[in-house]
This record gives sequence, C-alpha cells and structure tokens, in this order.
Amino acid sequence: MRYADAGVNIAAADQVKSRIRRLACRTFTKNVLEPIGGFGGLFALDPKRWREPVLVSSADGVGTKLKIASAVGVHTTIGVDIVHHSVNDILTQGAQPLFFLDYLAMGKIDPAIVEQVIEGISRACRQVGCALIGGETAEMPGFYPAGEYDLAGFIVGVVERSRRLDPRNVRAGDALLALPSSGLHTNGYSLARKLVFETKGLKPSTYVPEIRNKIGAEMLKPHRCYRPVIERILERDWVSAIAHVTGGGLTGNLPRALPRHLHAVVDLGSWPVLPIFRYLAGLGNLSQTEQLRTFNLGVGMVLVIPSANVKKVEAELKRRREKFYLIGHVASGPGPVKYTGTLPG
Repeated sequence: MRYADAGVNIAAADQVKSRIRRLACRTFTKNVLEPIGGFGGLFALDPKRWREPVLVSSADGVGTKLKIASAVGVHTTIGVDIVHHSVNDILTQGAQPLFFLDYLAMGKIDPAIVEQVIEGISRACRQVGCALIGGETAEMPGFYPAGEYDLAGFIVGVVERSRRLDPRNVRAGDALLALPSSGLHTNGYSLARKLVFETKGLKPSTYVPEIRNKIGAEMLKPHRCYRPVIERILERDWVSAIAHVTGGGLTGNLPRALPRHLHAVVDLGSWPVLPIFRYLAGLGNLSQTEQLRTFNLGVGMVLVIPSANVKKVEAELKRRREKFYLIGHVASGPGPVKYTGTLPG
C-alpha cells in the first residue's frame, strides 16, 4: 500500500506548498532570514530600531465563520479575517506586527481552497507590513467533512517596553471611544448560523431586505483591521488601554482593558447598531444581555483615553475620516460593565 491509499496525497500537498511559498515570499521583509521550507521560520529584530523590545504574541481562529465560507464558496476573506483579528489582538498591547504563521487542516487537500485562503492571508499581511514566514497545511482523512477545513493563525509583534499599553494606566474618568465594526467580524457565528439557516431557513444566496444584502455575503464581510486607523494615535501616547471586541462582546472584553478596581459605564444609545445585529436579534427574540455578550453590535474596538487627550484623538480620527463614538467612561469601583439606556431598536 501507499500513503495515498489511506487518503493522503503527498504529491498534491507538495504542489500546494509550492504555491504557498510564492504567496508567502510576497510578504517578506529584510528581517526574514530564510525562505519558506525549513523546520522553523527565522526573523531578526533590528537592534538599531529597538532599545527594550517586548515581543507580543497571539493565537486565534475564525470560528464557524468557516462554514459560511464553505457554503458560499469564497475563501479569500477568511484569510484576511485571521490576519486582521490577530493584528488587532496584539494592537491592544500597543504592538506592531512582525511575522505570522498559519495552520490549515482539511480532510482532503483542495488546492483551489488552500490557494484562496493563503492568498487572503498573504494580501492582508502585505497590507499591514507583516511577514508570512511559515505554517502548516495538514491533510487529515476522515477528520473533516468534504469541503470543510479548520484555520488558525499565530502572530508575533513588538513594542518598546516603555510604550506598552497597560490597564494599570487607566484612571477613573477616562473616556471610552468606540470604532465601528464592519459586521459580525469573527464572533457569534454559531448563534447567527442557527438563527439564519435553521430558525429562518434561509440559504446563503437569499437577499434580506432588512440588511440590503444577501445573507451569505453579509456574514462574510471581513474583520476590520484598526492598526492603520490608530497608529499615529499610539505613537503620540494618547491612549491608556484598548479593548478588541471579539468573543464575549462588550460585556466580556471591556473589563480586560481595565484594572480590577475600576469598571466601565456604557451608554447603549450612543452608537448605531448595525442592521445585521438588529435582524439577528429579531429572529431569535434575543435579550439585550444576550446580544451584548455574544455580538460586537457594531463596535469593533474601544479606546480608553484620558480626558485631556480626547479632543486630540477625535481630531486625528476626523482627519482620517474615521467614524467614532464616545460610548461611556471609566468609573471607580470593581464590577462588571454597567449599561445605561437601551439598545436602539
């Protein structure tokens, strides 16, 4: 017998890896020391640029959004999602991305799907100045249903020790300034899929008037990357902390940006909830509490800003023509997020 008789096609895998190398090489910077293909990727920090570099790392996936990609047959945006999500995560520490690795696994290697995913990763990495220096493409017969796969991303960034964002720098009275999301981003898809495809019985190609889009296309909107928006703001040390609103929504993520002796107060009427979230809430008759701990509801990132810096941050965001919303403030005393008002209907 051969390995191929057990469902693993080494020749096909080699062809795919050759394509991956070409896509990865497009992201290389002068700091990458070796091409793709070794047992480990090599990346050198420039000693002239960094005095006390602190490496910041993160690993994540895109959840069951992968099922939407498989149903629609579009996979490039998934690659963008995993990079943007990862960049945003280390951005909360004030770090800029250095290099990225991916893990892609499927039951049987489909070269077209692999190339779409990696092309999206490569494109997103180039846009944020992050080198794709390695990864793993695994063929696992009998483990994944036909046409489905899993994807994870691993990122490493760097920040000067003196400029690392730290929740301990947050003070009572600091403002909470929200940057809008593009949609679901990469969280809440298990509930969203159940509501849309099981409860409502829609197909990915169904046009939904309430959201003015096909439901599959709406749910595949890429996760926003906030680094270009706030890079200059971080360089000027105008921010105390940042919360990336991912799984757990505002309820779960805002406390991660605050010290334990403080809590966030959020005005629920201070930003527009995107139509997709109002639509999902209506389908499932979701309580306000359930919405706030499941979805981002139109808020992708929250900047915690000293009151003296708010006008400066607002001016920079206006210069970039970036929308923003003052959604609350930091208050004394431990506890969960305190909400005032109600979500717009």
